[in-house]
Amino acid sequence: MSHTKKKSREYRKERIRKKINGGSGRPRLSVFRSINHFYAQLIDDEQGKTLLSVSTIAKDFANKKDAGNVKGAKELGKLVAEKAIGKKIEQVVFDRGGFLYHGRIKAFAEGAREGGLKF
Repeated sequence: MSHTKKKSREYRKERIRKKINGGSGRPRLSVFRSINHFYAQLIDDEQGKTLLSVSTIAKDFANKKDAGNVKGAKELGKLVAEKAIGKKIEQVVFDRGGFLYHGRIKAFAEGAREGGLKF
């Protein structure tokens, strides 16, 4: 039974999502990384709504040349924290989306924590 990397990540993602659920008081911070970019969303699973989204493609992400590296991920983490605190959200549940907690995912989480988010 051979799986591709993508299929294995999807299985991990499903396993994680069974346990993680974000509500209005503590939304889910979901991340996705592609080869060139990084995306993050704050999601209220009770209402099924996205409260906030940021990415390295967006206009408010200043440093375009760092879009696909660790430095850019950390910067994006700080940006999402700043926007979330602006919407009076301080507590979140971190959903790594099946990706291993290492590299850009870890840098993003550290940046979000430095920005003031608690998870």
